[in-house]
Amino acid sequence: MNDDFCKWVALLRGVNVGGANKVPMANLRALADGLGWQDVRSYIASGNLVFEAPVGSSAGNLAAALRLALIAQMGVDVAIRVMPCEEIARAVAACPWTAQGNLVHVFFCWDAPKVDTELRNSVIAPDEELVVQGNRVWLYAPSGVARSSLLTKMDRVLGVQTTARNLNTLRKLAEMVR
Repeated sequence: MNDDFCKWVALLRGVNVGGANKVPMANLRALADGLGWQDVRSYIASGNLVFEAPVGSSAGNLAAALRLALIAQMGVDVAIRVMPCEEIARAVAACPWTAQGNLVHVFFCWDAPKVDTELRNSVIAPDEELVVQGNRVWLYAPSGVARSSLLTKMDRVLGVQTTARNLNTLRKLAEMVR
């Protein structure tokens, strides 16, 4: 790594899901390269990007630059959460369970969540668990997230915008930024 650059992770919300917001990862990497970012790598097609940006960059400015470039070059307007690489490592270390990675999801919130406990209680399955850790929220869904009513209502339950990744993806991103 160049001493004038530091590592970041960008999580794009809702790309390549159900045929909407198509963003080929090769195009996304090229777009990030065009922003002057270095060592740009993607992981799977759901909008996970690892890169290096100049020291002194802010998460907000990086997210805004990427979002504007996506709109201009691909016509795709999605929310983007950019975090320093250390935040990914901290999230992996803070996972409250040792379950299979596909059964655990972390939701990165744009703002502090304000849990609607009445809504949560009305949609959470008896075997599901929800843990709030600052601007991170964890969901353990041992019956699978495809069957989780809570997952589909998470933004409403938390009262803030989120983007989620399963623990397997989070671990891979942490490995990529090491």
